[in-house]
Amino acid sequence: MSRPGSTGADAGLLLLGRTADNSKLWLAIAAVLAVSKGRFRRRAALRGLFATGLASAVANGPLKLAVRRQRPARGRLTAHLPLLPKPSTSSFPSGHTASGFAFAAGAAQEVPALAAPLLGVAGLVGYSRVRVGAHRLSDVATGAAVGAGAALLTRRLWPVAPHEPAHARTALEPAEVEPSPKGGGLVVVVNPSAGSSQRAARKLREELPEADVVELGEGDDLLAALKEAAGRGCAVGVAGGDGSVNAAAALAAESGKPLFVVPGGTLNHFAYALGLESIADAARAVREGRAVSVDRAMIDGHTFVNTASIGSYVDLVDARERLEDTIGKWSAVLVALGNVLRRSEPIELELDGQRRKVWMIFIGNCRYLPSGFAPSWRERLDDGQLDIRIIDGTRPWSRARLLLSVMTGRLARCGAYEQRYTRSMTVRSLSGRLRLARDGETFDGPEEFTIAKADEPLLVYVPAP
Repeated sequence: MSRPGSTGADAGLLLLGRTADNSKLWLAIAAVLAVSKGRFRRRAALRGLFATGLASAVANGPLKLAVRRQRPARGRLTAHLPLLPKPSTSSFPSGHTASGFAFAAGAAQEVPALAAPLLGVAGLVGYSRVRVGAHRLSDVATGAAVGAGAALLTRRLWPVAPHEPAHARTALEPAEVEPSPKGGGLVVVVNPSAGSSQRAARKLREELPEADVVELGEGDDLLAALKEAAGRGCAVGVAGGDGSVNAAAALAAESGKPLFVVPGGTLNHFAYALGLESIADAARAVREGRAVSVDRAMIDGHTFVNTASIGSYVDLVDARERLEDTIGKWSAVLVALGNVLRRSEPIELELDGQRRKVWMIFIGNCRYLPSGFAPSWRERLDDGQLDIRIIDGTRPWSRARLLLSVMTGRLARCGAYEQRYTRSMTVRSLSGRLRLARDGETFDGPEEFTIAKADEPLLVYVPAP
């Protein structure tokens, strides 16, 4: 093993510092986290990169311009290393260290177990910058402080989601027929368009060997399969994303049977809110869990379990769906967002009889957190409330004010933003029929409709706490 002062150890530190150039090291770690299992690892990757971008912008921008410090002279510690070209920018602060500590501290807020290894790597990157003579210790210490501060700032712009599932009350009346611990009596439809359907079906059969797992082929009718499964199963079971769960939830409500959810989509908002992060969690809900009562909401008579919307978001979903088969889902989201921001116009409505001009209306089934931009999670699934968020389109420069408020984390205080809670709201369009969205799926709506809480709750199987 190389001694700390040996050429081999210093060569390793030199390589580590070069790997961290332009944040390549943190991008690679983020990619590994993004493809690993668990939504919080994906959130850790995103928050880490978000913090890295903020820290790099501050450290390599205004701070270096404000404090013009020369790079350290080549001394005894670095005399044996290859002569490296010195950067022309200010030595203060260390941008490498700022980026490293920002990524580590940002990711660790989502997954605390990452704190020790990532902060250790960030510390080694900072030490390597001193060891090779690129920075002084004070440059590195300040860079670390800048990075940690940027990571904390992300909490204001994008709050950290809790790891606990949303609260839902245990059903007062149990289901008439419960599945057996091995899944007997369950019929589960696996949607082929929601992720790896073959893997999901195989895993379900391993976890619940007595369940009837129905694999759909491309082009098969999901709704017809769910109806057939609901007629012969003790619950309406579906493996898929939020759109598939939405369809199953409507049938479960009609049939009076519980809903069995297996996360199999890209985002799985409803499953995650229930504490179902994997197929194993869903199987545990059958073996050890219980049925809980959760709220169901309706828009123009159509069920939604997460969110519905009117206005610009619907345009965004439609534009994304036109592009995603060609350029991929996430690229399509970015392109669609740019097009919608440039071209969308406010729509004129009457909301409970009050005339309004709005960019967008978000409707959450139960109260969402945080307030303002990007509502992400719910603390309860049974609060009896609709979370209504309206972006007003009448104020001067409302679009520019809205974007500025989003970027500074002050949307909740923006005059163009309004939030309220209610059990129902009547909407009438003053410019013809509207396109509506529910749980990520768009459809043609009428000129006048109601958004309301359903009278009867939905029974869903969840793991025991």
